[in-house]
Amino acid sequence: MLHIVTVHWLDDRWIEPQLRFIRKNVPDEFRVYASLHGIDPARSSEFFYAEDSEGTHPEKLNRLADVVRGHASPDDLLLFVDGDAFPIAPVTEELLGDYSLAAVRRDENANSPQPHPCFCLTTVGFWFAIEGDWRGGYMWQAANGDMLTDSGGNLLGVLTERAIPWRPLLRSNRWNLDPLLYAIYGDAVYHHGAGFRAPVTYRVTLPSRDKVRAATASALLPARVPVLGRLERSLRYRVARRNETRRMAEYLDATQRQSDEVFTWIQTDDDFYQRFLTPGAADPADGPR
Repeated sequence: MLHIVTVHWLDDRWIEPQLRFIRKNVPDEFRVYASLHGIDPARSSEFFYAEDSEGTHPEKLNRLADVVRGHASPDDLLLFVDGDAFPIAPVTEELLGDYSLAAVRRDENANSPQPHPCFCLTTVGFWFAIEGDWRGGYMWQAANGDMLTDSGGNLLGVLTERAIPWRPLLRSNRWNLDPLLYAIYGDAVYHHGAGFRAPVTYRVTLPSRDKVRAATASALLPARVPVLGRLERSLRYRVARRNETRRMAEYLDATQRQSDEVFTWIQTDDDFYQRFLTPGAADPADGPR
């Protein structure tokens, strides 16, 4: 038996494609457990178990795993998958290989080292034997020296401290519309990314914020000039913020159109993901990077 845990938030449009690809790529015996926050309760009937629970995304996953425990045996497979993600290849024990856990690792996201909850396969017994936890907490050092944590941090901590190897599923796109979004991992799973929020990533927002902060550094008058120095820096900051706000609005409009276009592919073509596995693919939706 395969037990699948997923979270949908304020938007039900991902339910149909996710369940469609699950039915296509998982064993006949499976159950889907879902957190459906802010979604029509009538859609609960499409799942083996559904609840409208409060809390963070990792907390909802942990809570649903506890529910699974009451319906499963230790040898049963347990799959965590984001609401905007789904398998595009068979999900069997072979995906684990010689490991007890296989999960997406988003090296393209600033070399994030932790198992990512968008897709993680293990067994019910292993998950509870290690006291699996999707919350952040355990920290790692980023390339710039900053100490970071994120969803999956505590899971990485457990695996690291117990010296338990795991199988990372890495981005395998041969064509990219975006360096972070619309990802294929291990040729086995599709993750849309930002399916429940505005499709803007840190690769865009961080440089934008840096530009605004740096605006004052280009001031001609020294800061020690009491009135004019402050005035010039204030003007430069406001102009930079206004320009970046306008640019970000234009970018968001373009990326939302791109995201909607890809979602249309998903709705209408069960082989849509082949575009991302084809080197040099091109499409009119190819837009902002």
